[in-house]
Amino acid sequence: MPKNGNDGAVYVYNKMKETFIATEATIADSYFTRLIGLLGKTKRWAQLGKGLWIVPSRGVHTIGMLFPIDLIFLSKDKEVVHLEEFVRPFRISKVSLKATSVLELPPHTIYRSRTQVGDQLEIAHLKREQSPAD
Repeated sequence: MPKNGNDGAVYVYNKMKETFIATEATIADSYFTRLIGLLGKTKRWAQLGKGLWIVPSRGVHTIGMLFPIDLIFLSKDKEVVHLEEFVRPFRISKVSLKATSVLELPPHTIYRSRTQVGDQLEIAHLKREQSPAD
């Protein structure tokens, strides 16, 4: 799905726990969007349902960030291979060779969604309803 097909938000659904992890995540799949990531975002970004899906990625850093985040590392099949909760600013995550992408999420998202290593996620574009005039 990624590769500059960045035409809107995606949702992230945990199939194993039958719960949404993010309902309004953006995709960072170009050099520039991956480089910037969440830099410059304030705590106001870290609202329930938000997220950033970094593709490709095997690890991230929070240098220059202003708030902690949760990290979910995913395999190419979108299986959870590693989790890091409440990663504070100015830290470097573990590098996971099993991961092909990383979800950056507001703090406590992993706890709230009960996500665990081995869970299977679904990531798909949100379908926007068209107005009756269309």
